[in-house]
Amino acid sequence: MNPWNLAFAALSRLNGTARLSILIFHRVLPKPDSLFPEIPDADRFEEMMRWVAAWFRVLPLSEAVERLNSGSLPARALAITFDDGYADNAEVAAPILHRHYLPATFFVTSGMLDGGRMWNDTVIESVRSCGNDVLDLGSTGLGCFGLKEEGQRRVAIDAILAAIKRLPYEERAAQVDRIAEVCGARLPADLMMRSEQLRDLTALGMEIGAHTVTHPILRQLDDERALREIADGRDILEQLVGTPISLFAYPNGVPGVDYDARHVEMVRRCGFRAAVSTAWGVSDRGTDRFQLARFTPWDQDRFRFGLRMARNYLHKPALPA
Repeated sequence: MNPWNLAFAALSRLNGTARLSILIFHRVLPKPDSLFPEIPDADRFEEMMRWVAAWFRVLPLSEAVERLNSGSLPARALAITFDDGYADNAEVAAPILHRHYLPATFFVTSGMLDGGRMWNDTVIESVRSCGNDVLDLGSTGLGCFGLKEEGQRRVAIDAILAAIKRLPYEERAAQVDRIAEVCGARLPADLMMRSEQLRDLTALGMEIGAHTVTHPILRQLDDERALREIADGRDILEQLVGTPISLFAYPNGVPGVDYDARHVEMVRRCGFRAAVSTAWGVSDRGTDRFQLARFTPWDQDRFRFGLRMARNYLHKPALPA
C-alpha cells in the first residue's frame, strides 16, 4: 500500500470511527475555458480520477450511506457526485468515470432538462458574448463594468453573480432577463442534459438524484412551494428513468443559509434515504444522513491534491445538530 493509501486509511478511521468523503463537481468541460480556468476539463478530470481510483475505495453514494449507517463502511470510502445536470456530465465526465470503473451520483435539476439553462449560466454567457466594451447595468442597480479584456469580463461575472444570487426567486429572474437583454446575447440551449442522456447514465450504472425542479434557494420559498420543488423534482426524474430516486441535494446547499431544518424534514417526509449539503468535511455514523458533507479538491498538483483531501478529513463540517 502506498503512503497516500496508508494516510487516507488512517484518517478515514480516525478515533476508530469510519468516515465518508463525498466529492462534489458541477461541470467537466471538453477543453479548458480561459474565462473559468478553475473548472476541470476532460484531461484534468481524468488525472484527478486516476488519483481518486488509486487512493480511495469509491462506492455508489447510496451504498456508501447504507454502509455508513450500518457500521460496515470500508476504510478510504469515497463517493463522487455532480450537481445540476449539465450535458457535459454525460458527454465528458461519464465516459471518464466509466473507463476508470468509478460510480457517481448525478443530482439533476429536472426543470432544466431538454433545453433549459441555469440562471447563473445566462449571466455568464450573456457577459461572455456581449459585444460592447462597457456593460451598463445602471438600470438594474448593478453598476457599470468594463469588458475590453477577458479578465474584466470575469470580474463583471463574479460581481453580478454575487449581487443577485440570493435575491428572491422572481426578482433574480427579472434581473437575469434584463442582463441578457442589455448584453444582446444569443444564449445556448444545449448546456443541460437531454432526457435520453439521463437514461444513458443509468445504463452505465450511474445513480440519479433529485435537485428540485428549478433550483431555488429553499429558504426563500413558502413551505408549500418548497415541498413541491423537492417532491416534483424527484417525481419527474422517476418518470424519465423508470427507477426510484432516493437521494437529494439541496440547491446551493449551505446549511442555515440555503436550507434549514424545515427542508430537512420535508426531504425525510418525501421518502428520500439521504441528502447532501455543500458543507465541507467528511461524514461519520453520527452525521445526519440528510445533511451529509461534501468537498471539492481543486489542486492540479498530485501532492497538493492529496494534501487537501487529507486536510478535509480534519475539517469539521458546519452542520446544525
